[in-house]
Parts: sequence; C-alpha cells; structure tokens
Amino acid sequence: MPNLWDSKGTGSWGRRIANLGCSKVSGMTKVRWAWVVGVVVVVACAMGTAACQLRLASVGDEQGQTEDTFAVPQDEPALVIQNDSELPETYPQAAYELRFRARGGVPVLHWKLEKGALPAGVKFEDDGLLHGKAERAGEFQFTLSVTDGGKPQQAVQKGFVLRVRSALSLNWKAPAVVNGSRIAGSVEVSNTTPDDMDLTYDVKAVAEDGRATEIGYQHFVLARGTVAKELPFGETLPHGAYTVYVNAVGEVAPKNLIYREQMQTPGPLQVTVGP
Repeated sequence: MPNLWDSKGTGSWGRRIANLGCSKVSGMTKVRWAWVVGVVVVVACAMGTAACQLRLASVGDEQGQTEDTFAVPQDEPALVIQNDSELPETYPQAAYELRFRARGGVPVLHWKLEKGALPAGVKFEDDGLLHGKAERAGEFQFTLSVTDGGKPQQAVQKGFVLRVRSALSLNWKAPAVVNGSRIAGSVEVSNTTPDDMDLTYDVKAVAEDGRATEIGYQHFVLARGTVAKELPFGETLPHGAYTVYVNAVGEVAPKNLIYREQMQTPGPLQVTVGP
C-alpha cells in the first residue's frame, strides 16, 4: 500500500481518500474509502471476506492517483464435531464403518487421533472415516481432533467411547456346586450379533488324575439377538476333586466366523459321597 503522506505531511504529495460506498463484485463486497485528512477509516459494508479498494488522489495533482486492494478477514462459523460421544457398539470380527462429521469452518477438514487407543483392527483416516474389524471385546476411549483449512485455522477436539461387545458371551447363572455325589449348575449364553450361530456347548468335570467326565452338552442354533439363555449341566460323579470346564463355540458358516468362550471353576470341587 502506498504512503498516504510525504515526510512533511503536506504539499503535492499529500493524499486524500475518496469515494465512500460499497458494491458487490463477483460475489464479494467491494469496500471504498471515505476521504479523510491524515486518517484512514474502514467502512465495513458486509460480513465475510471483502475485496477492498483504495483510491488515493494527489492533492496537488488531480490526474495522479493510485490504487491498492487487500482482504478483510472473514468471521467463520465455529468448528463443531457433530457425532455423539457414545459411538454405536460393535463386536469382534464384525465389519465397522462410521463417518465423523463437523459443521462450520473452512474446507478441507483434516481429522486426527489425538490420544487414547482404537480397538486393534480398527483404523481412523484423515477424512474422518473410522473403519475395520475389532479383534477383541472391550471398552475403548479416545480423543479425536478436526482442523479446517482457514487462515488462521480452527481446530477442535472431542472425546469418544467405543464398546466392543462379545459376540458370544458366556456367564455363570448358577455356579457349579456339589450336592451329595452330584456336581451341577447352569450358565447363560448370549448372541449379540445380527447372525444366527451354530452353537456347541460342552461341560466337563476333570479329576485330579486328568480323567474327564462329560456333565453337560448341547448343540443347537443360537438365534441372533438372544440374551441370557440358560443352559444347565450336572452329573453324578465318583469320589474325588473336580475342576469344571465350560466351553461354548459359535459358528457363522456363511461368514466363516467362529466365536469361542470358556470358563472354569476357581478351584476343585470335592465329591465326598460315592464309591
């Protein structure tokens, strides 16, 4: 931008600024300046980026004039991440895809994992896409950030939680106990996937000498969405100490998926009645 005044501030190099007014130019706002003696006054005609033109006319020379153009920074809307902190749940080996979105700011947006950890097998891309197949169950907390393309840039962070539920869950309903010469109990199984699974349920009582006795077995289709289905077990056993092992294997053949869960009693159960 040219100097408005010479070293003395007077004479033929003194400047005056003319042409007060605003007009639209190619979708932007052209701002002209009012003439002032020794003071430049900006006339803000519109919010946003404006193309501003200075018309400087010499006091002593009506033919002499210069022009300069500059940009007025725009007040951009605040950048906000729109996704809820609680993300949709998934389960191991299930395909997962979620697009993070933000409003405000200036394109192009760039996303980043700032802290925390994603489930193994899941990736987060620069464009805000979270995708992959979680390898194990668990609760995962992490913080993401997004930065816009403005100058200066805007950046914002937000924390999220992603829960990876067990596709096949196995829990004690009635823990194994000894009743005379019989060990018995029950478990609960759940299928949280959108697929029916072919379930094999097997319970063995293993003696201290390694001898295993089947005390529970079922093979059936565990329907998708089944929660806490009770499966009993029990058998009369010879005198001795037994550790009970429960195994559940669910197969989804069309997707070539197999889920396994296992439990055992904390310690041996003593059968004192019997041969």
